[in-house]
Amino acid sequence: MSSRSSRTIYVGNLPGDIRLREVEDIFYKFGPIVDIDLKIPPRPPGYAFVQFEDARDAEDAIYYRDGYDFDGFRLRVELAHGGRGSSSSVDRYSSYSGGSSSRGASRRSDYRVLVTGLPPSASWQDLKDHMRKAGDVCFSQVFRERGGMTGIVDYTNYDDMKYALRKLDGCVAI
Repeated sequence: MSSRSSRTIYVGNLPGDIRLREVEDIFYKFGPIVDIDLKIPPRPPGYAFVQFEDARDAEDAIYYRDGYDFDGFRLRVELAHGGRGSSSSVDRYSSYSGGSSSRGASRRSDYRVLVTGLPPSASWQDLKDHMRKAGDVCFSQVFRERGGMTGIVDYTNYDDMKYALRKLDGCVAI
């Protein structure tokens, strides 16, 4: 089986009012979707991570949807690079049901922060190493936005997330 990161794509520049169902509609024809993690920060654009069962489906989605015009927003679609460490298969596959609910995004962590103002060369590992100053990081991801490099970090507990927000510059809870 292919690695999880090679089956997960990052979708950037999403409109602020997009719903989970609309993200699914954009990508379902490329293959079975295991998980969709949609994030709309306080100041859009939003972004999502879409995980396919097969890496070839992720590659097709990138090829056909990068630059796709959705409601006046030109989507950025690329392979997600990052790591969650080891997670159980229940955690990995249970957050996206494929049902008809479009009320809200599936959440991988209740303790997620958005980190802005990263240097252009920042990697997910650099971000994870830096954010460990505040506590136990279980996931980190970096991506390029209009204003430069941005990252997301999931902490394993609430206290670590709150410490990061107080002590580390450029952190916003999402």
